[in-house]
Amino acid sequence: MSAERLYTPEMLALTLELAQWPAMENLPLHGDARAPTCGSTLAVDLALDEAGRIDTMGLRVRACAVGQASATLFARHAKGCDLAALQAMHDRIEGWLDGEAPLPDWPGLAMLEPARHYPARHGAIMLPWKAAIAALSSAPAAS
Repeated sequence: MSAERLYTPEMLALTLELAQWPAMENLPLHGDARAPTCGSTLAVDLALDEAGRIDTMGLRVRACAVGQASATLFARHAKGCDLAALQAMHDRIEGWLDGEAPLPDWPGLAMLEPARHYPARHGAIMLPWKAAIAALSSAPAAS
């Protein structure tokens, strides 16, 4: 498969949206993730609502277009998610990438379908979920 097919216009358009979620180091929770196969990184800053769900988010993404697109798809729809929901989605996405499960129900994720054929890009796709899980795992329990 050619890189031209991997980097579709739709995927590249997603990378431009990242400016909507600038880093927000003043937020109380922080998580980091690194894709071991390519070295891409993502850091997330979060604030939660009273129920322990994501309310506010900032991102610092140093990744290929696949990782950037994944970060945009994550940021578009992560508000209102809690740790359990993100862990479950993380596992479903990994199963999908491995070819063991159907496309998970996360809006827009089908735009990353071409990257399924590039195992070296799977780590970049998982970055936002891994970083958010790391951040939420450090949060005090909601009361």
